[in-house]
Formats: sequence, C-alpha cells, structure tokens
Amino acid sequence: MYTFSDIGLSKARRGFLDGQVLIAMPGMSDPRFANSVIYICAHSEEGAMGLVINKAAQHINFSELLGQLDLMPGDTPVSPPEQLTELQIHSGGPVETGRGFVLHSDDYFVDKSTLPVDNGICLTATLEVLRAVAQGAGPAQLILALGYAGWGPGQLEAEICANGWLNCQPDNHLLFETELEDRYNQAVKLIGIDLAMLSSEAGHA
Repeated sequence: MYTFSDIGLSKARRGFLDGQVLIAMPGMSDPRFANSVIYICAHSEEGAMGLVINKAAQHINFSELLGQLDLMPGDTPVSPPEQLTELQIHSGGPVETGRGFVLHSDDYFVDKSTLPVDNGICLTATLEVLRAVAQGAGPAQLILALGYAGWGPGQLEAEICANGWLNCQPDNHLLFETELEDRYNQAVKLIGIDLAMLSSEAGHA
C-alpha cells in the first residue's frame, strides 16, 4: 500500500548540497545507485535525503496509484486530466518504497506541508498534492516518486570524498523536461565533463 504523509523535514539548518544533484560515478560500488542522478532535498549534520530522478517505478502508473490511495469522490474513480494519465512515476530510492513524494515547482505551496528546497523547487508528500494533480490544480512541473535515498550523519560526505559521486546545480530542463534515459548524460554535461573521460578515470582517483 502506498502512502503520502508529512515529510517532517526542517529547514532550520541548510546543508550545502540542498538543491544539488548527485551523479553516480561509473565505479559506484552500490548497484542500487548505478548510473543514478539524485536530487538532494535536505542535507544537514543529521544526514541527507534525496530522490532518484532518472529511474522509473515498475508495475504502477498514475491512475493505478490514485486507485490504490482511494483518491475518488464517492464511488466514482478520479479521472485525471488526459495529459496526466501517462504521468511517469519515478523510483525515488530504496528507502520506504511505498511512500510517495512530489518534487515540484513553487507555484504550488501548502503551509506546513510543502518544503522549499532551492531555486523555486519544493517537496510535498501529502495526499493533498496528489489530489490537486489529479484534478489539474497541481504544480506546473513535477516529479512523482515512490521511495527515497537516505544517508546517515556524515555518510554522504564520506561517499563523495571516496569519489562515489559528483554534484552540480541542476536546471529545470534536467529535472522536469529531459527524458529519463537522457538525464544521466545531461547531468554530466552540466558539469562540463566528457562522459567517455569520466568512465576512463573511474577508480583511479
């Protein structure tokens, strides 16, 4: 069963990776994150949380998700706008894979439920945002993800120091417009690195 609930994240102490994307190095030792691009939603001394933005969730589509969450008026199933029926659901990471998150533009905001991240990008994880999307009243740009990637205190910093990840500032085109299969290469281009050179240098840092 899938759930959407208050994300419970505080912005009191902003981390330097908030709003950045992590790009897995070719030598990534954890197969769950091979070729991943992860948008960091929260980073502090207590750890980090982010969403994989370039992998699709399997065996579930938007309409099916609405049905499983019982988002329907009375006995009539919700009928989302036609352009949303094919909305891609992302596999946001290996942690709490039944929990939903919406990364979106800041034209949608609910006090005490929406977390501003960086540069006009927000995170909301309540049923209200999903209901708004289904009714055509949600954010103009969004990523709908199930699950997330999480790190304990100092864990992500250690992985970066061990050359597990590159990081850069994303743009809206990468986050919301680039096809999933092209996001890894596009993220690498934002850093200005040749992907072939990156592959040849992996493991030699």
